[in-house]
Amino acid sequence: MGQMRRCSGLVPFVLLGWAAGGFGQEPANDAPAPLPEGVRLEKDIPYAGTKNPRQTLDLLLPKNATGAGKPLPVVVYIHGGAFRSGNKTMGYGPLGPLVGAGEYAGATINYRLSGEATWPAQVHDVKAAIRWIRANAAKYGLDADRIAVMGSSAGGHLAAMLGTSGGVAELEGQLGPHAGASSRVRCVVDLFGPSDLLTMNDPHIRIDHNAPDSPESLLIGGAIQEHKEAARAASPITYVGRDDAPFLIIHGDEDPLVPISQSERLANALKAAGVPCAFYRVLGGEHGHFRRPEVARRIKQFLDKHLRDQPAGDLTGGDILRDTSKAKTRRP
Repeated sequence: MGQMRRCSGLVPFVLLGWAAGGFGQEPANDAPAPLPEGVRLEKDIPYAGTKNPRQTLDLLLPKNATGAGKPLPVVVYIHGGAFRSGNKTMGYGPLGPLVGAGEYAGATINYRLSGEATWPAQVHDVKAAIRWIRANAAKYGLDADRIAVMGSSAGGHLAAMLGTSGGVAELEGQLGPHAGASSRVRCVVDLFGPSDLLTMNDPHIRIDHNAPDSPESLLIGGAIQEHKEAARAASPITYVGRDDAPFLIIHGDEDPLVPISQSERLANALKAAGVPCAFYRVLGGEHGHFRRPEVARRIKQFLDKHLRDQPAGDLTGGDILRDTSKAKTRRP
């Protein structure tokens, strides 16, 4: 594969999005995906005690929950958009089928973008949202001990931060009325998110992540290679430890925006620390929009295992093929 022309980070990175089989995709025009008939929507709930619309979440609740009245496990979705665009309605597509089936509740959250605030504002926001969900679990029939977080690209980065930084005081923040509640999560689905900001550049990607206008540089408030301490502080891999939540990581091996090496590095670090981690490469996959049913199946399988105590089967990591009929012609 020849070297691709690099450019500054802003224009290509607004394309960061999600698609995974039946879990839907983030629409290009930001129009919310339609929700199944079986989903009840509670919109624009402030989670940080402010009037900032970027500090609100939407709850998706099943109209007919399974489980004989038991509290529902929760899947929290964090949208992508290069830390500079996107909104919580982008979670309707991924969460709608899960919630509509009656087995889960969902929450999709806004957070402050880099044009409004730099790091660590974003992780303070998502942690405040988790604390709000946990503190209000009884009110909405949720299981406060069974909260998963899922995100794509920039959202995958923030999901990974939630999974690795439990108990890191400087990342906790004091937002909202529930500062005493835990922000830990039960498990993490990280879809092609950055993990180590200082190693983002790669010969096969078309963004210069070290540029001062790259998404990561704008996130921390300066060119990442000139602000290495801040870049490390904003990298999920920095905080990996043996008490981290289990991870499912999925990444396309031809991603032109976030190199797959980001997910490989994080998966290796988690496994070295003894953290359960299933890492899947989508062969021929680019930056999301995979359209492989197996991606959706793996995500559901992982959530069912960690939130509903269902058998995991062969959830061990590996390759997800473009077409199973081509399995013998793809590289290992």
